Amino acid sequence: MRNLPFKRHLVCLVIGSQLMGCTGAVGAAPQNDDWAPAAPLARPIHSGHGHYLAPSSQVPVPSFGPVAVRPNFQAPSANTCSRSIRTREVPGREGQAQSAAPGTDLWAAAGSLRAEKESSLGKAMPERRRDAAVAEASAPAAPALVAPPPPPAPMGIAAPARAMADSAAPGTLNFAAPAAKAAAPQIERRPAQAAPVNPIVTAGVIDDNANFAEYLAFRQRTQVAHNPRDIADRYLLQVRDGAGRSVSDAEVRVQSPSGQAMWARTDAGGQVWVSPNAFDTSRANTYQISVRKPGRWGMTQATAFLQRGQKSAIDVTLDAAPQQRAQLDLVFLIDATGSMGDEIDKLKTTLRTIANEVANLPAKPDLCFGLVAYRDKGDEYLIRSHDFTNDLGAFQGVLNQLQAGGGGDYPEAMNEALHDTVHNLSWRGSGTTRMVFLLADAPPHLDYGGPQYDDSMQAALGKGIKVFSVGASGLDKQGEYIQRQIAQYTGGKFVFLTYAQAHNPASGPGRETSHDVQNYSVDSLDRLIVRLVREDLAKLGKS
Repeated sequence: MRNLPFKRHLVCLVIGSQLMGCTGAVGAAPQNDDWAPAAPLARPIHSGHGHYLAPSSQVPVPSFGPVAVRPNFQAPSANTCSRSIRTREVPGREGQAQSAAPGTDLWAAAGSLRAEKESSLGKAMPERRRDAAVAEASAPAAPALVAPPPPPAPMGIAAPARAMADSAAPGTLNFAAPAAKAAAPQIERRPAQAAPVNPIVTAGVIDDNANFAEYLAFRQRTQVAHNPRDIADRYLLQVRDGAGRSVSDAEVRVQSPSGQAMWARTDAGGQVWVSPNAFDTSRANTYQISVRKPGRWGMTQATAFLQRGQKSAIDVTLDAAPQQRAQLDLVFLIDATGSMGDEIDKLKTTLRTIANEVANLPAKPDLCFGLVAYRDKGDEYLIRSHDFTNDLGAFQGVLNQLQAGGGGDYPEAMNEALHDTVHNLSWRGSGTTRMVFLLADAPPHLDYGGPQYDDSMQAALGKGIKVFSVGASGLDKQGEYIQRQIAQYTGGKFVFLTYAQAHNPASGPGRETSHDVQNYSVDSLDRLIVRLVREDLAKLGKS
C-alpha cells in the first residue's frame, strides 16, 4: 500500500492518454506497420502541373484503410559522428577493383549502367569538357581505396528497407577509416591555366517555394527532359508543441483513401510542403496526415486531415520534447569531373571557410561534415564518399585532396551520387537538421538505368534532408531545371554562381548569371552558404 499514490498517478496518466487519443489530440503512438520496412514506392504516372486551388468547404472524411506502399528509404538513425573519416569508393570503370563487398555492384539489380560510355568526343559539348576528357584519357589510373568492414545495421523507430523503385535493395556498402598517414590517392589534374585563379566566388540565391508562382511559370516555359513530379497543388503543414514552438524533424505520413502515401520530416521551422499529386495518381479529395516524434512520455502522435483545395495551412499540435541543442549534418555533394576544375580550385578554399564559420556559429551546433564527389561511368571513380565526421581538421584535409578529372560527355552521374548521399551516409537520428549542398555544372544521365534523382529527392524529403542546389558555370537549362526541382521539393533553395559577364566565367566575380532567375541578391559564396545554414538553424524552437 506504500506505493498507492504513485499507482494512482500512473492510472491517471494512462486514462488521460486514452482520452486524448479518442478526441484526436496527441497520444502515445501505437505500433504501426505502415512505418515499417517494406517495398519501395511505385513510380507514379503524372499529367500536367494542375493549378493552385482555392480551398473548399468541409467535406465528409472518407475511411482510410492500411497504406498500400512503404517508404523507399531507411530512417536516419546514427547516434554520433565522433570518428575518423570513413571513405568508400564506387569505381567508374568495368573490371576496376571496388571498395565495397567483392563482386558487388551497387545498382546491379536495377540493370547495369551503360556497358560503354559514349566514346565520341566529337559530339557537341562545352569546350572545356572536351579538353578535360582528353586529359583524363592520357592520365594514369589512381589506386583504388581499401575495402573496409561493414558498419552495424542502423536501428530506428521507422527504418524501412533501403530500396529504389527501379532496383532491388543493394547490399550494405563497406566503410573504413584510412590507414594512418596513408598517401592520398593520386587523381589526375587538368593542365594549369596560364592566368591565376581568382579565389573569390560570388553567387546569388532564389527561393522557389517563397516565389512559387514564378517557379511554376519557369517550369512551364522550360521544356527540357526531366523526371516529372506534379507539385503545382501544394499545402503547408505546420507542427508546433503546446507552447506554440516549432517542432523540427517530426515524422510525417500523408495517406490517400486508396492507400497511396508519402513520407516527410518537418524542417527546422516545423514545416513541410505536401504535394499530393507527386505521389497519388487517384487525386483524392481528402488525405489523412499522421505526425509523430519522441516526446516526454515516449512516442507521441497526432492526426489531421487535408482537404484538397483548402487555403489555410494544416496546423498540428504535438507534445514533443523541446530541442536542447542544434544538431546539424552537413554534406557537400560535388561534381568532380574535369570541367569543374576551375570551380573546384576556388571552392576548396571557399568550402574550408564555410566549414570553419558554420562550426563557430552562435548556435554552436553539434556538427557533422560529409563529402561526396562524383564523376561518371568510365572515369576513375563513379562516387567517392567520405562519411560524416566531427573532426573539422580531418574534413578540411579531405577537401584539400579533392581534384577534378574525367567527364567527357555533358551529363554526369548525379543520379547515382544523390542516391548514395541520401541512402548510404550515416545520417543521425531524431532532432537533427540535415543539409546537402549540391555543386554541379551538368545534369544527370537520364538515359542510365538505376537510381533516378526524383526517387532520391522523395527519399530525401522522407529522411528530412534539405538539398540546396548550386549551379556552376556551364550549367544548361536542363541542369537548372533539375537542380531547382530537387531543391524545391526538399525545401531547399537554388544557388547559382555569378560572374562579371554572364556567359564568361573567366570574367571574374560579379553580379551576372545566364540562369532564368529574377530578383536575386549577390554575395560571396561562403557568406551566402553560411547565411543559409544560420537562417535555418535560427528557426529551431521558434514560436
